[in-house]
Amino acid sequence: MFHKESVCRLSPAQIEEEAQSLLHQMTLKEKIWMLNGNWDTIQNTRVHQNPYNPTPICTNGVPRLGISPIAFTDGPRGVVMGHSTCFPVSMARGASFDRSLERRVGDVIGKEARAQGANYFAGVCINLLRHPAWGRAQETYGEDPYLLGEMAAALVEAVQVHNVMACLKHYAMNNIENSRFFVDVQVDERSLREVYLPHFRKGVEAGAASLMGAYNLVNGDQACESQTLLTDILRDEWGFEGFTISDFLYGVRNTHKALSAGLDIEMPMPIHYNQRLLQAVKRGHIPLEQVERAVLRVLRTLLVFENCPDPQSYPPEVVAAPEHIALACEAAEKSMVLIKNDGNILPFSREVKRILLLGRLAAQENTGDHGSSRIFAPYVVTPLAGLQAYFGDALEIIYLQENQVEQARELASQVDCVVIIAGNDFNDEGEFISPGGMDEMLAPILAGYRNQGMPFKALLLQLLIRFAPHLVSGESSQGAGGDRSSLSLKPEQAALIRAVGGINPNTVVSLVCGSMILLDDWAEKVPAVLYSWYAGMEGGHALARLLFGEVNPSGKLPFSIPTHPQHLPYFSNRDGSITYDLYHGYSKLEKDGHAPAYPFGFGLSYTRFEFINLSVEDAGDTLQVRVQIHNCGQRDGEEVAQVYVGMQNSQGERPAKLLKGFEKVSIRAGEIVTVTIAVRKAELRYYHVEEKRWVLEPGIYRILVGPHSGAEALLEAQIRL
Repeated sequence: MFHKESVCRLSPAQIEEEAQSLLHQMTLKEKIWMLNGNWDTIQNTRVHQNPYNPTPICTNGVPRLGISPIAFTDGPRGVVMGHSTCFPVSMARGASFDRSLERRVGDVIGKEARAQGANYFAGVCINLLRHPAWGRAQETYGEDPYLLGEMAAALVEAVQVHNVMACLKHYAMNNIENSRFFVDVQVDERSLREVYLPHFRKGVEAGAASLMGAYNLVNGDQACESQTLLTDILRDEWGFEGFTISDFLYGVRNTHKALSAGLDIEMPMPIHYNQRLLQAVKRGHIPLEQVERAVLRVLRTLLVFENCPDPQSYPPEVVAAPEHIALACEAAEKSMVLIKNDGNILPFSREVKRILLLGRLAAQENTGDHGSSRIFAPYVVTPLAGLQAYFGDALEIIYLQENQVEQARELASQVDCVVIIAGNDFNDEGEFISPGGMDEMLAPILAGYRNQGMPFKALLLQLLIRFAPHLVSGESSQGAGGDRSSLSLKPEQAALIRAVGGINPNTVVSLVCGSMILLDDWAEKVPAVLYSWYAGMEGGHALARLLFGEVNPSGKLPFSIPTHPQHLPYFSNRDGSITYDLYHGYSKLEKDGHAPAYPFGFGLSYTRFEFINLSVEDAGDTLQVRVQIHNCGQRDGEEVAQVYVGMQNSQGERPAKLLKGFEKVSIRAGEIVTVTIAVRKAELRYYHVEEKRWVLEPGIYRILVGPHSGAEALLEAQIRL
């Protein structure tokens, strides 16, 4: 189970025997009490001045039988508890196209979770970026299902080495933020299985211990109450052996329907389980067998993880250790994507004496949204602080904001280079706590306290909300975050770039964001544009090292940038229902005949790579794709070999090509390396709706390999299967 058979002290048969034995010793109340969390926002606020997740959110174990609780910590930028290492957001790490790097990030997360008392990490967020306006886009890896699945598998495997149960979320179709509590996503079976679920399946195949259901409805059913999602697909088809939890507060709407469908634990507190579930079982409204089925799933999972030896100890000093901080810096460096570098003006010379640094965000600690994924890092290095630390007293930095355009224009020609920081912060995009504000959010929390037999705390919370709301409300509940209202830069940012961008030939715009930003006409004014993302606690250091050539950029766009927003799929965060199909991102652009401004997988380097000598071999269950990459430049660098596959003359409707393999490789200047990528034939199948099965269609497949998805960059070979 969970790929731990080789290290677990107990065999699968012994796990089952022990789980059944414990179940038979439990009282009815103990069984039911295992199936909910015990989040206490009042206690968290009183002790930690943080209402959400300053310490693990725990379920009820059974102390008399030695059954541990599930101890939950959120993510995915790191461990949200305490003052943990803050990594770049997942979208940035997706841009690294680096499984090995993500495993190292997961290794740190597993260690820091254990050091702070958690055994469960709910930070493997792999909802697809269907549209860049999605407010929570920063928490996922990009627009492509294959990329998401590969990065999720790497994170799951690494976290679970430290016996921390990894949770995939939000299952499924959670791709809009502001309407997530009520929108009904209508999707046909092919699109569901081929576009919106394969990355979840890959996470399950990697051994993920748990899945979190989503808030939204899918084809008329709440995702946390969907028999199709939670049982028919997840367990019966994929063979998932772990347990499921609900998304918080609003995930469950009907006690019986949720439990019957396969939702095991209600989080973070019992609004529909606990005493309500106990009474429903006693009255015969819910079969005891459904409760015991859920309890056994939790017990089996706990027994596996608790009977595997720890690879190390986890003292408090593990949290934000120097080597973890160094990795946060490396992750930021390898995630940044250089998309424009006219005249090779980057890297800037390290002999500069004066820099003009522009933009409010240059001096702002800005690591991402302020919702459930927020990390309270020990410190955050801003772009301004990063440049100051890089050069020390040897450099004069002139820092101005967007309202100082005239001063900026005057100074731009008098400095060695101009760095403009533009983009978003937690006010512009992120988790949207509740469309009804605190009043709507309060109702389920009060119900949770009452359902746990804590009416005094329910009353106390009401009083706090009335007389001291600042003590229990976070920034997100006051209106920050949510879906983006614009895909462009703020008007004052774009105006600053237009006014200053054409003056100094050594000018770069660094985009701070969690998703795609349209370049619009301001990009014509500057020679260099860099996606630097919400780059984590070390982002300022990483940016300085990259701009001045100590680091060679190697990130690739994890999404497409269209020339016009009308080329994107329909998006609304007000509609009660929305329909998804097979196409979004680069597959939709190709279907509709729209060339992107910048293609999926695109990213420049300070050196130049050439792809040569492509070959493909049928090796049974896989295609062995080989290509040579020549570093033609004067600098060592890293390149990402990307394999796309299309079907020639397919009998059914298919995207023109889809990513089916990638590998990031380090290549010295002048060196030629051979890269071999195994493409599983199972990845080439389509879902046959009438036959209810996956089919590998016979015929000729186009194998396209290159540095990005743009047709002009790809070598092509064909193979008949």
